[in-house]
Amino acid sequence: MDTAARKDGTPTTTRPKDDGHGHGRLGGPAWELGFAITSGVTYIAGAIFEYFVPGAPLTQIAIPLFLATYFFGGFFTFATAINSVRHGRFEVDFLMLVAAIGAASVGRFAEGAVLLFLFSLGHALEEYAMGRAKKSIEALAELAPATALVRVGDDVVERPTEDLVIGDTVVVRPHARIPADGFVAVGNSAVDQAAITGESIPAEKSPVADPGDALDNPGRIDTASRVFAGTVNGSGSLDIVVLAVAADSTLSRVVTMVREADDTKSATQRFIDRFQRWYVPAVIALVVAVLAFGWLFLDESFADSFYRAMLVLVAASPCALAIATPAAVLSGVARAARAGLLIKGGGPLETLGKVRSIAFDKTGTLTWGLPRLTDIRPAEGVDAAELSRVALALESSVDHPLATAIVAGLEPQIPAADRLEAGDVESVTGQGVTATIAGEPAELGSLRMFAGDLTPEIDGLVTRLQDEGRTIMVVRWGGRFLGALGVMDAPRSEAKAVISSLRTSGVDELVMISGDNQRVADAIGSEVGVDTAAGDLMPEDKVSTIRRLASQGDTAMVGDGVNDAPAMANASVGVAMGAASSAVALETADVALMSDDIGKVPFLIRLSRASSAIIRQNLIASLVIVAFLVPASLLGLQMGPVVFIHEGSTFLVVLNALRLLRFGNGDEHSGIAHEARPE
Repeated sequence: MDTAARKDGTPTTTRPKDDGHGHGRLGGPAWELGFAITSGVTYIAGAIFEYFVPGAPLTQIAIPLFLATYFFGGFFTFATAINSVRHGRFEVDFLMLVAAIGAASVGRFAEGAVLLFLFSLGHALEEYAMGRAKKSIEALAELAPATALVRVGDDVVERPTEDLVIGDTVVVRPHARIPADGFVAVGNSAVDQAAITGESIPAEKSPVADPGDALDNPGRIDTASRVFAGTVNGSGSLDIVVLAVAADSTLSRVVTMVREADDTKSATQRFIDRFQRWYVPAVIALVVAVLAFGWLFLDESFADSFYRAMLVLVAASPCALAIATPAAVLSGVARAARAGLLIKGGGPLETLGKVRSIAFDKTGTLTWGLPRLTDIRPAEGVDAAELSRVALALESSVDHPLATAIVAGLEPQIPAADRLEAGDVESVTGQGVTATIAGEPAELGSLRMFAGDLTPEIDGLVTRLQDEGRTIMVVRWGGRFLGALGVMDAPRSEAKAVISSLRTSGVDELVMISGDNQRVADAIGSEVGVDTAAGDLMPEDKVSTIRRLASQGDTAMVGDGVNDAPAMANASVGVAMGAASSAVALETADVALMSDDIGKVPFLIRLSRASSAIIRQNLIASLVIVAFLVPASLLGLQMGPVVFIHEGSTFLVVLNALRLLRFGNGDEHSGIAHEARPE
């Protein structure tokens, strides 16, 4: 582990860099394809001399050419087989090598040569095709610029991005890529964050009020000021203060996790691995049985029986079976990453494809977690404008989330010339606010402030608002009740469409869990259309709810990944939203939505279901091909067609998996309009 330092000297840990490898070195895909093509050239030349040019001397020229095919076609196969055997595994490369050597041992050099040529070519093309999926992942790592412009006093100097430390001020010119995670200290611009969050519309960025406080308390920085490495600045120039070294940036963490996801095996992959442990020895036993049966009971020559056994060995080799699941998982994870969805491996991807119930945390997931003024209910004989003017005057000087929501809702409705002034304003903790307006006492507050004083009319009005899930503020002026205001953490505009889309996708039970009172939960649940809305839940109650759902089948939990982390941990799959701004959510969730966009959850489910379907298609196709080739080889199908069909099926399995890279292109929101986060 390396250690970088903050400007104030505080050490911060960074991850070691991934060295990677180039395709051009010996052993890379380019060399493998080159060797395969060379083996094809030598095989064709040898076949011409063997089959089309008569005469023994010329025929002898074919054998060295076939041996050259063995070398070029078997080079990588031999290296892989030896490595597998050294680790106690007998895999496909080993079986192919045995078959080729066996063919040569009975004088069938041409058959062994075509086997190694087609096998090496198929493997090289497979690597090339799989490389398409890997490149879409590696492209993320290349988004961050190699250098950054750092402000040092009155000068601006260029430095390598990896040398940036927390607290550096970086200058980002118009249309340049942002080199580090940080916050805007100076300037305004629209930033294209699609590479990190998947958002299609650039996000407006503005400076923080106090850069020093933001550096000391990064958790308080609003999304409107936070920026990420690898995103693209718009037309404005920005000064950005660095919050994370290069190795700890959101982009770096995402790339690392996506790479690790390729090594995280699903239940199907683990089953195939266990299957192959006894399948390969079973194939070898079958080969021995075919050899013995043909030689001892069918009165065949040993050479003919041995050749037939080698055909069975090739036909039964599980190439397509071995690649069926990894190819689909890699493609699915890569496609998700392009949409701003981080799926941590085949396990979560496959499980999401089977979920039948999804639980949503209410606050900040189905709602924005921000109170809004939803109702203005004047008493009988009171004008709504009068109620609004008095309420605005009372709340304008109060620092409280509910007051902020009321002011934000009323200010646009009341011209400045019509507003009232409040004097002697005093906050009553836990209850509300009192003041004097036009010489008359005025009060605005919760029911506790007016306990026992409410008139039957106001009491009935309050009850109706409570039944609708509102938080109530009652207004009285000059001894007269003017009415009540309803405030609510209103659902996101897309929440109802998301629930409907998930139900269409085959999710049977959709549940909302909340710590809010049951009436609020019922109101929100009814509005968005969930099957069950559970309120008054403590953290341990949320865990119990998830465990109950999980006991009935695979269950996903969608939340912020921080305060609902215990509930997520008990779900089959935990899905965290807005993970680009939360290192905790990014690390703990099985799936991370990099943006705060619930509209991508249906796409996530559809992609996972499509991935599971392609895995099933690939496995069925792989087994059908083996079931066809084994009896066909016993009945006389020759080496060339056997290898061609065998390798062709493997390549087709990979191509089928690559279809996931184009899944839902341009429709990551499943046709659901995304609402920007209200300020």
